[in-house]
Amino acid sequence: MVRMGPDVPLLNEYKQEFFWKRFPQTVLGGPRFKLGYCAPPYVYVNQAVLFLTPWLFGGVGTLLCQLQLLQELYAAVLSGTLMFAAAAGVQALALYAARRSGTVVERLGAPNILIDEEEVEFTHCVSPETVRFIAPGKRFGLNVVLHTVLAGVLCGLGTWYVFLGRLTALYGSTGVSLIVFVLSWVTLCIAEYSLIVNTAAETATFQAQDTYEITPLTRPLYIFIFIALDLADRFSHAVPELQLASQTLHVVFVFLPLLWALGVLPPLDALLLWGMEQALVFGLGGSPMSSNIRLLLMFAVSFGVAVCNYFIPSTLGVVLFSTSAGFLLSLDLSQVDTLCRRQRIAFRDHRFHSGAPLPLTSFGWNLGCRELLLYLSLLVVAMAEAGLLHYFLGSAQSQDLVTRPQGPVKYLLLILFSLCWALREVQGAYVVGGMFLNPLYPKGMSNVQSFKQKNRGLHIAAAIRRVLLYLVSPFAMIAFLSMDKSLRSLHSVSISVGLTRAFRGVWQSSEDALLQMVVVVLVQLAAGNKTLPGWDTLGTGVQLLLVGLLMDRLSQFLAKLKFTLTVLVTSWTEKKQRRQSAGTLLALNASLWPLVLAVVMLSALLSAPLLPLFTLPIFLVGFPRPQRSWPGPVGTACPCPDSVFYQQMSGSLASALRTAFASGSLGSVAPGSHFLGRFQDRMVWIMILERGYGYCTVNIKGLELQETSCHTVEARRVDEVFEAAFERPERLGFTQGFNLHWGNALTPCAALAVRVYSDARNVLSGIIDSHDNLRKLQEDFMKALIWLLLRFRQDSSSLTSFGDWSDEDDLFGPQPARRTVALVTAEAQPGHSALQIGASLPGSVEMDSLFENMALSALQPLQPLGLGIGMPAVDKGRNPEVLRESPRLNFSCPESEVFNLPLGWRTAPLLPSRLLLLRSLFPEEWFRFSLGRFGLAVQGETSEDMTKALKEDEVLKELHVKIALSCLISVGAESAFTSPSYIYRLYCGDVPWTEGLDWLSSSKELYQLTLQAFRFSFKLLFDQASLGPMESPEELFSTLEEYERDWYIGLVTEKGWHDSVLQEKPFLFSLGHDLTMGTYTGRVLSLQEQLVQVGRLNGEGVRGQWANLSWELLYATNDDEERYSIQAHPFMLRNLTVQAADPPLGYPIYSSAPLHFPCL
Repeated sequence: MVRMGPDVPLLNEYKQEFFWKRFPQTVLGGPRFKLGYCAPPYVYVNQAVLFLTPWLFGGVGTLLCQLQLLQELYAAVLSGTLMFAAAAGVQALALYAARRSGTVVERLGAPNILIDEEEVEFTHCVSPETVRFIAPGKRFGLNVVLHTVLAGVLCGLGTWYVFLGRLTALYGSTGVSLIVFVLSWVTLCIAEYSLIVNTAAETATFQAQDTYEITPLTRPLYIFIFIALDLADRFSHAVPELQLASQTLHVVFVFLPLLWALGVLPPLDALLLWGMEQALVFGLGGSPMSSNIRLLLMFAVSFGVAVCNYFIPSTLGVVLFSTSAGFLLSLDLSQVDTLCRRQRIAFRDHRFHSGAPLPLTSFGWNLGCRELLLYLSLLVVAMAEAGLLHYFLGSAQSQDLVTRPQGPVKYLLLILFSLCWALREVQGAYVVGGMFLNPLYPKGMSNVQSFKQKNRGLHIAAAIRRVLLYLVSPFAMIAFLSMDKSLRSLHSVSISVGLTRAFRGVWQSSEDALLQMVVVVLVQLAAGNKTLPGWDTLGTGVQLLLVGLLMDRLSQFLAKLKFTLTVLVTSWTEKKQRRQSAGTLLALNASLWPLVLAVVMLSALLSAPLLPLFTLPIFLVGFPRPQRSWPGPVGTACPCPDSVFYQQMSGSLASALRTAFASGSLGSVAPGSHFLGRFQDRMVWIMILERGYGYCTVNIKGLELQETSCHTVEARRVDEVFEAAFERPERLGFTQGFNLHWGNALTPCAALAVRVYSDARNVLSGIIDSHDNLRKLQEDFMKALIWLLLRFRQDSSSLTSFGDWSDEDDLFGPQPARRTVALVTAEAQPGHSALQIGASLPGSVEMDSLFENMALSALQPLQPLGLGIGMPAVDKGRNPEVLRESPRLNFSCPESEVFNLPLGWRTAPLLPSRLLLLRSLFPEEWFRFSLGRFGLAVQGETSEDMTKALKEDEVLKELHVKIALSCLISVGAESAFTSPSYIYRLYCGDVPWTEGLDWLSSSKELYQLTLQAFRFSFKLLFDQASLGPMESPEELFSTLEEYERDWYIGLVTEKGWHDSVLQEKPFLFSLGHDLTMGTYTGRVLSLQEQLVQVGRLNGEGVRGQWANLSWELLYATNDDEERYSIQAHPFMLRNLTVQAADPPLGYPIYSSAPLHFPCL
């Protein structure tokens, strides 16, 4: 991305014109009065008539009612019937026009912007083109019927809702009633047009596609809600609260078009999910869920528990049932499925998709006998405690706070909260809300071991806190609730719901429940023996509910206020963010600060995101939505080759997060919290989805590694923020102890030890172009090839792990078929048969040539080695008479047969004289040394005579001489390597044509061994240039063994590289070529435990930016890659936040499925 200045247009000229055509359509509910081209007058007249039709029919019913010719009910029925007939006529006309024009209505959910922009040629007022332009029709026949019926019902009930007589009775003023009457009918006309004629694009868009035509129902739904409350007031017997609500809502009804236009009211799906989530969390004591299905099921079960509590006649039964149900529902119920199917490795194979060694046998990862025993014990003890305390002390009467049964428990709760808060506070890098550095946190993180050693004391404090929070506090809170006096008046809805929530919250969120209970206790202690009117009558359960709701909204308000101040201040102080309009916007915000504060408060009360329009200091209330912010399932991403690094580290990171959550080093972890992890060039985005007793569910996302300029600016600031927290000196003054980055969206929390790949890149200038190194490369190639040939039959199983590799497996989408230089040449030979495609070793992938317009997969697929030992090899070469020759070699040593090589490998079409000239290149001493070492491995405790016989077997030696030299000639290495470009081509498998290449390509296994030998030899060259030459054959032999065991030596683009990362090979090496710089680079990945720095993000800032992203892309369609709202912002981390959004709006390169892990 080319970073642009702060005055880049918010919308380009085309998008501005599009927006100003779309927005009036949204305000009016669908009529298109601004087209951008000339249209006949009847187009506008027809739309105006259809828009006012509901008012016309409603006016008929109102007039007849006012003239007392019809009663209100019959007048409303008449208006509804007329509207139903008109709606049916519109739908029939739309269907007729579609059939006449030979088209069908699109069934895709996404709005077609191109169709909206097409210029329509109108012929007359009822032509098919005109009808389809005004009323496009419905995509589904069911919706034609449903929407038509709803249109009639809406008009009838709407007429009843705004009868002048009703309005006059509410307000007692004819003038006010007329104003409300006129404006209310505007609202009704907008909703009717959107429902039956043409649906406008809504600013409150949750789904990218409206597949099932839910959007037309949004506006009528809100009107039905208003009408339902009014009907409740009509048929109730003078309830003052309902009458006041009806008066207020009739006024709010007038402003519904404004709320729709501003996008404050959510669409149906977002409203349903948000409502269930809020009810589950604050009404039933649950947690937000990681998926919509889990949310629906948990809400239904939790609601059933509350209903059962209401009907249980015994208070003891209520206490026991609430305690047991609350405990069971707070557990990770997703583990039940794993237990039932007995998939002990499901967590690793189906959630992490990684080869990382996970602690599946440690406590809590799977539901086993130990876990069941612990949970059963906790349940039995909790029920016994609750039942006994309630039975013996629940009815005790005392007015004194100390002698009352709850008295000692109250003070115990205060002590527990103080200890837990203090022990949690010292775990992180900062204290007091991230304002001051924690002097107890380890300073200087030179390596992981020293960090762990310094952190030992904090681990002890964390263990104490864990015991107090998860084992002691729940039982203290159960004791407090079991003896509460509100249980005596249980059979009321509010008391039942409150106590159900309280007993559930004890386990679901022990830390939050403890804080809420301490607040209630402090209020009681402050009041003493006095009675607080209105408060004491609520009961403890409802008090806890209100305190929890108030504290949540207060925390949201403070976070939103901090986000607001950050946007306001940085819009002026940051020069690169200062637009020409910055001064004007600041002045407006300063003069209208009560309005800005009201917007922040309203968004906090609704638990809705605070939307900064285009990320400018123009604040709106976004529509309420679930904590996850996105409608789709968790785990969608835009994968690329770098995704594998995040996939590999996700398992180890989850283990580290488990410890961090349990110790409290990341602070209070609640669903909706966001964290950012940083290691080298990797950025990890962590979102908390769900939290319960002893478990947490998270989503881990990986951001792009190929950093753009905007990404780099924000990554640099992230590094500065972390360095200020973790790389500080031992002694700190006051100014050094203060968090100078407190206004930043990121607050450092802790460093976690995670097994990740450390990435080191080196420019090979002076190594790959050194003549001495090039001469040494030929010698090392022969030694590596001989070692692999001997290893091939000595231990063929060492290569079978690659037998399931396939060149046709493409990780990131299908690729066009490519042919190699060798294959193109070979196919041109008469009688040449096509090479078979099968499994292959690392390195046998197709890649683009730097020198030719074709693929470089001279490497052929390879079947698992060792399966053809002892069977005659089949050579598909050009000399069929060779195939008939099957001479048996007469080895002088019987054990030499173990090192025999396939017959097809001996048929190279090369003259013996040519091989004789190169005989001096064969390292006989190395051959005998390696043969002796492999002979010992094969024969075990073999005698010295047997080893000597192997080394002196001339037939075996000549066999390897012939095959090794044939391979050397076939890859063009008979003379010393002359250029780095040739080495790079050969390393990539782009072997130039030689006389023996056809023969070598026909033997897939030998081809792979040859390529592997060359790559081993280049790695030897790299190591010897860095660390010095090999001093003995033993050192070289052990180095080659290490390469085969612990290394993957290949290319980044190969599937073997991807699989090796997931299998956590200790080391990986690749050779690269920088075309722009003209240099060759060596890349080494080393798997080791490293410190990943993690910080907490301002969750409300993230939600606000995501809300703006949703509005800007889904409504304003502003997908410009250089738009202002995606430019780098060092304080808000705007570019990183946009990347972390779910596709299609964001583009994380990795996103895990919901990961459930224990936190006890």
